Order: sequence, then C-alpha cells, then structure tokens
Amino acid sequence: MAAEEIMEIVAESVTSEVFGVWFLIGAALVFFMQAGFAMVETGFTRAKNAGNIIMKNLMDFCIGTVMFVFLGFSLMMSEDYLFGFIGIPNLNIFSDFNGFIQGNASSFVFNLVFCATAATIVSGAMAERTKFASYCIYSAVISLFVYPVEAGWVWNSKGWLVQMGFHDFAGSAAIHSVGGITALIGAMIEGPRLGKYIKDKAGKVKKVNAIPGHSITLGALGCFILWFGWYGFNGAAAWSGSSLASIFLTTTIAPAAATCTTLIYTWVKNGKPDVSMCLNASLAGLVGITAGCDALDAFGSIIVGVVSGILVVAVVEILDLKLHIDDPVGAVGVHLANGVWGTLAVGLLANPQAPAGLEGLLYTGSAKLLGVQSLGIAAILVWTAALMTIVFLIINKTIGLRVSAEEEIRGLDSTEHGLPSAYADFAPAVESLDYGFEGAEAVAGEIPAAEAVPVKKVPTFTEGTPKFTKIEIVCKESRFETLKGALMNIGITGMTVSHVLGCGIQKGKPEYYRGVQVEANLLPKIQVDIVVSKVPVQHVIDAAKKALYTGHIGDGKIFIYDVENVVKVRTGEEGYDALQDVE
Repeated sequence: MAAEEIMEIVAESVTSEVFGVWFLIGAALVFFMQAGFAMVETGFTRAKNAGNIIMKNLMDFCIGTVMFVFLGFSLMMSEDYLFGFIGIPNLNIFSDFNGFIQGNASSFVFNLVFCATAATIVSGAMAERTKFASYCIYSAVISLFVYPVEAGWVWNSKGWLVQMGFHDFAGSAAIHSVGGITALIGAMIEGPRLGKYIKDKAGKVKKVNAIPGHSITLGALGCFILWFGWYGFNGAAAWSGSSLASIFLTTTIAPAAATCTTLIYTWVKNGKPDVSMCLNASLAGLVGITAGCDALDAFGSIIVGVVSGILVVAVVEILDLKLHIDDPVGAVGVHLANGVWGTLAVGLLANPQAPAGLEGLLYTGSAKLLGVQSLGIAAILVWTAALMTIVFLIINKTIGLRVSAEEEIRGLDSTEHGLPSAYADFAPAVESLDYGFEGAEAVAGEIPAAEAVPVKKVPTFTEGTPKFTKIEIVCKESRFETLKGALMNIGITGMTVSHVLGCGIQKGKPEYYRGVQVEANLLPKIQVDIVVSKVPVQHVIDAAKKALYTGHIGDGKIFIYDVENVVKVRTGEEGYDALQDVE
C-alpha cells in the first residue's frame, strides 16, 4: 500500500475519532441546556413557584431517561423499522450491552438529551398551576412514545420523511415544534393563572393583567446558557470542520438579528425596549435557525432572525391579548411559531453552496423542497397535537391537571413540595392581583362598615407632663439621604426606616411587560418613623419640608401622632428618659 494511501486512511480515522468525541461533547452541551431552561422558566415566573419549576426540569430528564431506555430509543432508532413509521423494540441495551455500546451508545445519549429538551419546553407554558404528579405523567408519555416516533421519521435513515428528503438538521420541527404545540394544548386545556384575566359578569375578558417574573436576571442567565449550549445542539452532528464552522456562524447570526429586531420593534411600539421580549427573541432566532443551520448562508440567517424577532412578539401578544391563552414564559411564541418558521425557511432560503447543498426556492426557483418541508411539519404537528390532546384530557379527567385555587395562590413550592420558599432568607413579595373575589363581604349584618370599625381614642396629656410625638415621613427613595442629614442636624438621633409601597395623586407610571400594561399603582417609597419629646415637632416638620420639597407630585407626606408612653427595653426607663441616649 502506498504511503499516500496509508496517510489518507490514518487522516480519515483521526478525523472520525475527533468528530466522534465532539459528538459526545455536543450531547453534554445540550444536557447543560436543561439548566438554561430551568433558569429561564424560573426567572420568568413568581418566586413562590421556583422550587416546583426546578423540580419539573430535573424530572424531565430523569423520567425521560428511564422511558428512553425501556422503549423510546428503540421506537426511534431501531434498525427494524416498520413501514418507515415506527421502530420495532429490541431491548438490545439489556440483552447485548457490549454490542449496544459499540453501535448505539453515542446515538442514545445524543437523542436522549434532545428528547429531554422537547419535554421541558412545556414546563414554562403550564407553569404556576399544574399538579406535579400530572406533569410527571405527561413527561413520561412524551418521552416514551410521542417524541420518539416522530423523531424517527426525521432522523432514522429508514424514516418516511427522511426518504422524501425532509431536512431538519437539529430539530426545529422534531423538537421545538413538538414542544411548542404540546405547550399550547396544555395551556389551553388547563386555563390561565388566577388573576391573569379579569372577566365581566357576561364572562368576557375586560382586563389583562401583566404578571412579571420574579428575576429577570435569572432569566437572562438562562438565555445565555441556552445560547452557549445551542452550539452543541446545532453543531454536534457536523461531519467536517468547514461544516461545523458554517453551523456556528449561522447559529450566531440568526439570534443576534432576531434580538436586534425585537429591540427596535418593542422600543418603537412601547416607547422602551422590552427586556423579557428581547431575551425571548434570542431564543426564537436560535429555534428558527436550527433546522437549516447547515443549509443557509449569512443572508438567509439574517432573514430567519428578522422574521423570528417579529414573530415571537406578535405570537406572544396575540395569545395573551386576543386569544387569552396564558403562557408565562412565551414558549409557544418561541418554540412553536419559530419551529414552524425555521422548518419552512429551509425550503425558501437553502443555498446550494452551503454545506448541506440543498436547493431553496429563493436560489433555484424550485418549490420541491418547500413542499416536502411543509408536508413534514404538518405531519409532525398533527401527530403530536392528536396524541397530546388525548393525554392531557385523560389526565384532566382522572387525577386532574390543575391544582386548587387555594394551592395556586399559596404557591406550588409549599403545597406541592412542602418547601416554604425557594429563597428561604427572603420574605415573599406582596401580590397585588385581583383573583376575582370582589363579591366577598368584609362586614355582614345591618351595621355599616364605617360604623363597625372600632375607633381608637387619642390619649390626652396633663399640663407639665412631657409630651411624646410620633412623626411619620413618607418620601422618595432618592431624597432619603438628604432627609436623614437634615434630621441629624436638628438633634434627631434615632429613627426607624422602612421600604414601603404606596400611591397618592401620582398613581404610578404605566409600563409594559411582554406587551401588557403594568399598572404600577404602588410606588416604592421610604417611610421614616421618629418619636420626639425634647426636639420641637415644628423643627422636625420644617427640616423635613426643606429637605424633601421639589415642587413636584410625589414629594411625600408627613403624619403626626400623639404617643402615650415610651419604654427603653435595655434599661427599663420610661417616658422622657427612654428617649435620651445619655448613658
């Protein structure tokens, strides 16, 4: 054998070995995306459900692994494939483990993490009101049967869509559209969160409430992790260095273009760029490019990104404001809408000069590939929608999909998992949602409410007795340091300071969260409480007015109360002496 032939064989062997290792590294990156999904879903929802969402994301992978071992992988990738539709289970992983390792181990791990991704997409759309047991059943079913069958059509060489020339390189259709359509069906059957939509007596929605997530920072970190993992998601199956470089390029361009588009769109529409929508847009662009990451060029990637950036905002707002379908994290807009768009974009924008060598309509004038892509995505959506509708309806009719109203209001962390709070050192925020209990009466009987409230008498003071006065000052946060300095200058040595929420004439400033107006009736303020005896009350009032006055609405209020007595705990002193700091 010639030296050149030997070198060529060695080079092919080394290249194959390198890309085999990269394939498994890519699988690990896709697994790490579970952390990203967990953070996005947790950050975009309320703190009282954070532990529940983390638990669901954990169990998606763990339950999915068990289901994939027993049946899912065989249905998807079995060599014995029935009519191009479904694999015949062989359980070789148990009967011939060494043989399975040699022939299928890498494929098993890679397809397993893809399966977990499809399952976990649904968690965010059904967040904050789903029974944990019901969610576990759903997760088992989609991993056991629903996902493996349709994914086999797309990626098993004997699958009927593969035979037709359907192209979904990394899963816009097989993963994201499947998770997205399941999320939509689940959210519709389950219904919206309490307080999300307020209805009139006729049952028509008269008001849509924004329910902001508790940590946009956590959600942003999740998006960055997902983007990082997506390089493995899209690039792991690359067969050459040039193909891998092309995939990395398109996987970078599309989400960047999508995010810039959403930035401009929401800025123009709402007057300010929407942070959560821009985060969603980066994921939408990634979903959109996934099917054709190896088939599109830079121009095609930009087009995919621009459309994804507009599409995600439009779908999220239509679902929320028009159709009144509650999707807390925007899973339907990100994964379903852009999964479908990304699949069709291959038929439209595939460049024959790209690594995949496919012929898109824009470059060749041929609509053949677009027709195959359209048929494939339709078949996948119909299959998933039919089976998951049946699954959700059965669960709903048996053990129920949704927790009780009381459990939902308290939060799923405590009611489903016995977890008082996922953030044990922090008190939960006070909610301001109307849960629809406006018919409840606080006072029953014939006595008017105003007369039923007990009246506290203000204590009187005899002449010559030291008088104690409590002064309560509510002001802007930005003026506190000035106020504190002014009070110290007139001899005030002790005060109690609290962060409070309140409103007066100002009534808050309207802002927008995910296209829905947030009625900020309660504004953050500072409340300063002091009790004086030696320092004249009028001096305190004058000092506070001078420190706080700007002439604009919201400067603050000063309240003055008589105090009956003061007791210093450390010394037992009472009255005037208790207010003095002299040792």
